[in-house]
Amino acid sequence: MDGSIARPRPFLALGVRLLAAAALATMAMLVKLSSERGVHLGELLFWRQATTLVVAASLIAFTRSPGAVRTRRLGAHFRRAISGIICMCFVYGSLILLPLAEATVLSFTTPLFAVLLSVILFNEKVGHYRWGAVLLGFAGVAIIVQPGSATIAPAGLATGLTAGAMVAWVSFQVQDLNTSESPLGIVFWFAALTTPILALLLPMFWTSHDLTTWLVVGAVGVSGTIAQLLLTASLRFGSAATIIVMDYTALLWATFYGWSVFDRLPPPALWLGAPLIIAAGAVIAWRERVLAHERHSAAAGPV
Repeated sequence: MDGSIARPRPFLALGVRLLAAAALATMAMLVKLSSERGVHLGELLFWRQATTLVVAASLIAFTRSPGAVRTRRLGAHFRRAISGIICMCFVYGSLILLPLAEATVLSFTTPLFAVLLSVILFNEKVGHYRWGAVLLGFAGVAIIVQPGSATIAPAGLATGLTAGAMVAWVSFQVQDLNTSESPLGIVFWFAALTTPILALLLPMFWTSHDLTTWLVVGAVGVSGTIAQLLLTASLRFGSAATIIVMDYTALLWATFYGWSVFDRLPPPALWLGAPLIIAAGAVIAWRERVLAHERHSAAAGPV
């Protein structure tokens, strides 16, 4: 199997990531709607993963591709599963605690945390461009939060920022797995390793629901599975630095869903801070692409 993380199919990668952003925004809306209908976070996590497991297993059977789940890296899948389920707790928690648009904008801090993690964990050299982008991004967060005001609850802010950091960490793990595993295999093993754990915990959170609520919960699982498959595939067809700009379209969906489903529009401060966070992510993506090109040119040697 080709070990390349970023295949030379940039337009396909951008298109897949655009669809992934729409699917994630739809899942986010459904998570919040489920919570407002009385569904516990623990239930949401179980049904999301159980649905993913069923869909992934069905795809493997339908396409007759059992080789997609063959792996010699079960340990890496297990580490990704543990990180992934913790990440989902914070991501779903931020959606429950915060309005959709605010939770979505805080998720845009993932590139900022990716830079910080690359320095802390991998001793990567970071130049002025990326450090400047990190400062710009967190300035945008400060504008949205308005320290000293009650614009965003501290618990929601902490949960949203932790979610951004966890997504950055999981992205590193997924990119590493993409060097040897198929997208479907990565999704399958994540669900297969976490669903039994969540099933053991489910009796602690189980409550009865009406049919409409169950349909919403099921839609969370389906949209989440589609988003996960698209996200994983996008990282196979293109580098994260190139395609991450598509993630920002989720704010448009979050604004639409916030208005149409929850009758809430974002406050003015969000529209002042969000462009700074988006610009910071775009600068980081641009710089990563430049550095990747330089590394490739250096590896190729003089022509």
